[in-house]
Amino acid sequence: PGIAQVTVMGGELKQFRAVTVTFDGPASGEGAAPNPFTDYRLSVTFTQGQRKVAVCGYYAADGSAGETAAATGDKWRVHFVPETQGRWSYVASFRSGQGVAIADDAGAGSPAGFDGAAGELTIGPSDKEAPDLRARGFLRHDANSHYLRFAGSGEYFIKGGADSPENLLGYADFDNTFHTGVKGDAKRPGEAEAARNLHTYRPHLGDWRAGDPTWRGGKGKGLIGALNYLASKGMNSAYFLTYNLDGGDGKDAWPWTTPAERHRFDCSKLDQWEVVFSHMDRLGLMMHVVTQETENDHGLDAGELGPRRKLYYRELIARFSHHLAVTWNLGEENTNTDAQRKAFAAYIRRLDAARHPIVAHTFPGNYEAIYAPLLGLADFDGPSLQMGDMKATHDETLKWVSRSAAAGRKWFVSLDEIGPANTGVLPDKDDPAHDSVRRYALWGNLMAGGAGCEWYFGYKYPNNDLNCEDWRSRDAMWAQTRFALEFFHKYLPFAKMKGCDDL
Repeated sequence: PGIAQVTVMGGELKQFRAVTVTFDGPASGEGAAPNPFTDYRLSVTFTQGQRKVAVCGYYAADGSAGETAAATGDKWRVHFVPETQGRWSYVASFRSGQGVAIADDAGAGSPAGFDGAAGELTIGPSDKEAPDLRARGFLRHDANSHYLRFAGSGEYFIKGGADSPENLLGYADFDNTFHTGVKGDAKRPGEAEAARNLHTYRPHLGDWRAGDPTWRGGKGKGLIGALNYLASKGMNSAYFLTYNLDGGDGKDAWPWTTPAERHRFDCSKLDQWEVVFSHMDRLGLMMHVVTQETENDHGLDAGELGPRRKLYYRELIARFSHHLAVTWNLGEENTNTDAQRKAFAAYIRRLDAARHPIVAHTFPGNYEAIYAPLLGLADFDGPSLQMGDMKATHDETLKWVSRSAAAGRKWFVSLDEIGPANTGVLPDKDDPAHDSVRRYALWGNLMAGGAGCEWYFGYKYPNNDLNCEDWRSRDAMWAQTRFALEFFHKYLPFAKMKGCDDL
């Protein structure tokens, strides 16, 4: 009695479908005091028999911020994906107190608002078909396999997709998104010049289909169309940064209310990201979430697992970990210390009830220093390889496949960038056959027991890593990749195989 109950139950009550539970709570705002992002903590525990799943929640402004652009409201939200059918019960924990959002103690702060609100869900069978991820369940890593596997359908997964543009979310149709660099920004040797204009993906407007999502009166068609195109080519993943400020290359993607803010999040922008990510689920595209890059990996708490970084990870997990295929990447060309990487991975693993895989990307030549100390670590699932020389892909993949197996925890080993940085995968008009990429990178990874590839576009060519507007510029490379994935899935028991070059 007296406890506010659920005000909105969103989503169909079916297996592998996200159920969104929205509570009426304290009225607040992105700029309010107390800070709704730091001084309140929502967690909801869902229970079925002996199984308990504790899911992080978040402040959702008016509950429709992606459409209304609201920065205030009294809605608090959680997303839950039931992996089994039948009856589930839930109970909410809602605490208030300074800094309670990132407190380790479950009893920190004081009960507030709807603390203790409870209810039940009855979940029916999934009604979707592949490639829709809602027919397949969470994509997870099993330490006894070198491949990711869908927990629901049991299918093994080999990745094929786009590594570029890395600033995919630097998109003109997202609220409060703009380029933050200044004229004359110096680029470092071997990197692309930052794009001065936001992405529009205008060449893909024609790929948007009636019935596809938009927001705020028809925005989003370019990016939604681009993802439609990528999926139509048989690809199943896309790589993107969620934070490229503080010296990053793109300077146009961030989740906070302003480029200078680190304790308050932009509810409308993140709701619009959610529209895109939900469409990726429907298309069968994995979200490769790269949480930072080499230029800014010390931008939060000087590289430590401090309050800003914890809050950043918590918001990403609360808002987006219900998506069925997510890989958390600790950083592109990462330069944090081994202790810091381990702390990041442990924190993400502790909060992420879905247990999505965790990887790290590093410079060519840094493999031993970065990856060797992580062998056997329960909170780490594999390397995100960058190859300066793609001809070395096979040997490097085979090395980490073999060494991880010897360490007792098999890794899935992906190829996520090929050099040189100025070339990568060239546009079709400059390299119509892509013979070298196909032979040395794609098949080099797969024939070593690798888990698949995402393609980086070199900075000296059109539609590059920062300014790519048209994925059709590499149409032939998507075809080459699709042929390889189809061959492995149709003809090879690849999950049971191992590299045997001596044959």
